[in-house]
Parts: sequence; structure tokens; C-alpha cells
Amino acid sequence: MASAYVEYRCFVGGLAWATDDHALEKAFSHYGNIVESKIINDRETGRSRGFGFVTFASENSMKDAIEGMNGQNLDGRNITVNEAQSRGSRGGYGGRREGGYNRGGGGYGGGGYGGDRDCGYGDGGSRYSRGGDVNGSRRN
Repeated sequence: MASAYVEYRCFVGGLAWATDDHALEKAFSHYGNIVESKIINDRETGRSRGFGFVTFASENSMKDAIEGMNGQNLDGRNITVNEAQSRGSRGGYGGRREGGYNRGGGGYGGGGYGGDRDCGYGDGGSRYSRGGDVNGSRRN
């Protein structure tokens, strides 16, 4: 079900790892009423991923912030500020839905490590496969 709520959200990229939610809000606060400021952190390390979002109460505030802050210095880094894409319209691969590095669902080579294959790692043709026969002997 689609929401009628409209968000006036800016994407802020190129942030220093030391920049936190409070510093982000403070830097953007003179452009208008901020609903939320959020630095995106890595799930595993907890460290900043170098980007965040600032949500404003009005469209004019958002546009003023984009115009005023894009290319400016924040905590020693020149930041990029533009209008964020809505959550539902993101294209690309997004997240880890596809399973592994090759989106084939099974690690590096496509068949996983062993799996139901007879010759070791991957799919027998990837650079991570052993390439030998079932017993592991190699041909020279």
C-alpha cells in the first residue's frame, strides 16, 4: 500500500568517518526544520559508511540545503548533497539479496565450495576452482 506521506530527504555523501548524526544535523539546521538526520553505519563494524540522509519538514528547506551545502566542507571533507531517491524506486542491486559475489547463489564461483560437484571448489571453470580430477591429482 503506497503512503501519501512525502519526505523531503537529502542524500549527503563523502562524509568523514568522524561525522555523526548530531554534527550532520547541526551543519544543515540553518536551512530549515529538520525531521531527521542519520549517518549510515556498517552493520558489522558499526563504522560510518561515509554517507547519510537529512530529512526536512519542507521542500524549500531541502532545496536550499542542496544548493547551499553541495560541494561544501564538513569535518575536512567536501560533501555531495542531492535529493535522495525514494526508498521504493531504487534501482540496481541494492543490499545482499542475490547471494554471493556473482549473484548466482553460492560463493565466488557459482557452485559454492564443493556442493554437489565432483571437482572441488566452484564451478570447475572459475579461477577459484581446482581444475583437477576428482582425486585431486594435477596434470602437467
